[in-house]
Amino acid sequence: MRRKLVVGNWKMNGSRAANAELLAGLVAAGPFDAAVAVCVPFPYLGEVALSLQGQRLAWGAQDCSAHEAGAYTGEVSAAMLAEFGCQYVIVGHSERRALHGETDQQVADKAKAALAHKLTPIVCVGETLAEREAGQTDAVVKRQLSAVIHTLAHCISQVVVAYEPVWAIGTGKTATPEQAQAVHALLRAQLHAATQKSDEMLLLYGGSVKADNAASLLAQPDIDGGLIGGASLKVADFAAICQAAAH
Repeated sequence: MRRKLVVGNWKMNGSRAANAELLAGLVAAGPFDAAVAVCVPFPYLGEVALSLQGQRLAWGAQDCSAHEAGAYTGEVSAAMLAEFGCQYVIVGHSERRALHGETDQQVADKAKAALAHKLTPIVCVGETLAEREAGQTDAVVKRQLSAVIHTLAHCISQVVVAYEPVWAIGTGKTATPEQAQAVHALLRAQLHAATQKSDEMLLLYGGSVKADNAASLLAQPDIDGGLIGGASLKVADFAAICQAAAH
């Protein structure tokens, strides 16, 4: 049976004082039966690593460069993240795709760079509202995941996949458990064609997950946890989601 994973994506939020308070609250609320991690802005990685040393909470980053090193001003390499003890790195978040024009292949290259430094990439896929209304959900998420499968080959089993319908991120709208499960089942079937370890892989749901809807979403057979945005910034809400993942 796959152990659930709940990952908090702080996005571009936080301060040294707020972070310390949030992490102390999460540590006090635990331990959780699910695996739990927080993906934080780059400047806070050092302090988060120190705060969580010896704790059961993992930490990660929200992006990484596809390049190893060099003249890439403003970029952060996977090797740098690994030095901070990062376990996870989010790649291909819809905000990166939309605001920074990241392509499916660039996302796949970032995942490859992460794996080269023993980081677990959390590969995000998801459709816009227009794409869903046009009946293109399946084609879009399969295309996004296909680029990663082809680039990583047999290493695809080492990634975590997060389905985040773009229309449900930060909007208050959430895919129904049935809608989310349908896409997760599709993604697992696609992974099954690529690796015999597809049943062991973790598929997360992200998109306005809250304390009051987490249990129904996480009860679905192919949803193995959540990638949590706004709710991950509130101790009570995030802890409640982590507790829901235990059932």
